[in-house]
Amino acid sequence: MNWSTDAFLNRLYKEAEQERLLASKGDRALSVYREALRQQVLQALGKFPAVRCPLNPELLDSRDYGDYVLERVQYTTMESVTVPVLVLIPKQGNGPWPAVVACHGHSTGQHEAVGMAYDGSFMDDPGIHNRFAVELVRRGMLVAFPEIMGFGARRQSELLLANPEGGGPTSCGTLASHLLAYGRTLAGMRIYEALRCVDYLQSRDDVDGGKIGAFGFSGGGLISSFAAGLDERIRATVLCGYTNTFKGSILGMHHCIDNYIPGLLLYTEQPELIGLIAPRDLFVESGEQDPIFPVSHARAAIQELQSLYASLNAADRFGSDIFPGGHEISGRASFDRLVDRLGGFGKKTSKKTA
Repeated sequence: MNWSTDAFLNRLYKEAEQERLLASKGDRALSVYREALRQQVLQALGKFPAVRCPLNPELLDSRDYGDYVLERVQYTTMESVTVPVLVLIPKQGNGPWPAVVACHGHSTGQHEAVGMAYDGSFMDDPGIHNRFAVELVRRGMLVAFPEIMGFGARRQSELLLANPEGGGPTSCGTLASHLLAYGRTLAGMRIYEALRCVDYLQSRDDVDGGKIGAFGFSGGGLISSFAAGLDERIRATVLCGYTNTFKGSILGMHHCIDNYIPGLLLYTEQPELIGLIAPRDLFVESGEQDPIFPVSHARAAIQELQSLYASLNAADRFGSDIFPGGHEISGRASFDRLVDRLGGFGKKTSKKTA
C-alpha cells in the first residue's frame, strides 16, 4: 500500500495550473489579465496599512568611506514600526543620483549583506551578497539598504538579547505565523516596507525620483520582484538567486516559511508573477550550482520571461546571466546593467575593503 501524500500534492498543483490557464485564456500578456493578477496578488499578500504614515526620517550617523558616504538612518514604515537603513551616497560627481532599494537575503542582517561588521569595519570575506550595495554606489548610484523585518536588529527581543549582533536564528517563523493569524503575511509586510523605502528615496533631494531601481537577492529577490511588479515607480530591477518556478524551488525542497503566500498558486506561477514587471527593465542572474533555486527551473523561467517581453515588444528590456557559482550574487553583468538602465558613472573595479 502507498499512503504517501505525494499524489495529493501533485493533483493540487495540476488543478491550480489548469485554473490559471483558463483565467488567462491562453494570453498572459493581455493588460486586463495582468491588472487583474496584480489585484489578486495584493489580496494574497494580506492586508496593507490603509494609510501610509509619515516617514519621519532621522539621521543617526554618517561616516566617510573615501569614495562614498554611509549614513545610518531610521524611518517609520507603519504605526509602531521603525526601520534602520544604511544609505550609501556617491562622493564623485553631483546628484541628484539614480537610487536603488537593496533587499538582502537570509543572513544576520544588513551589515553582513554590505560586508561589514557591526563596528563599521569591512570583513575579509564579501560573503554571498558580494557587497553589492558597495559595488552599486561605486558605480554612481545612491543605495538604500533597509534591515528586513525578522533579521538582524529587527528580530524579536529575546533573540536580540541572546545574539545582539545578528547571529543565531531569525524571527521569520514567529513573525510569519503571527501575521497569518491576523490575515497578513510576512512577505506582504516586507514588500510594503520596500515600497515605503521608495517613498523615502523620493523624499530625498539628492535622489532622482524618476530613476529608482530595486536589487534583491534570494528572499530579497522575492521582495524586489513583488514590489516592482506592483509599483511602476521602480524603473529597473535585478533579481539574483531567486528567479525560478515555485514547483522547482519552494515546493521542491525545504525553504523558509516566509516564502509561502496563501492561495498564490491559484493565480500565478513565479515566472508569470515576475513578469508583472514587464515591460519595465528586468535582469536576472542565477548560479549553475544553486541548490535551492535549481538552474534547470531558472532556465525555464528565463525562457518564459523572454517570451513575455518579446510579446510586449520589449525584448531589449530583459536580460539574464547564468554564472558558474552557487546561491550567491555574481554581479559580473548585473551591476553594470543597472548602471546602464538607471545611470551612474559606469563600470568600477571591485575593491576588497573600503
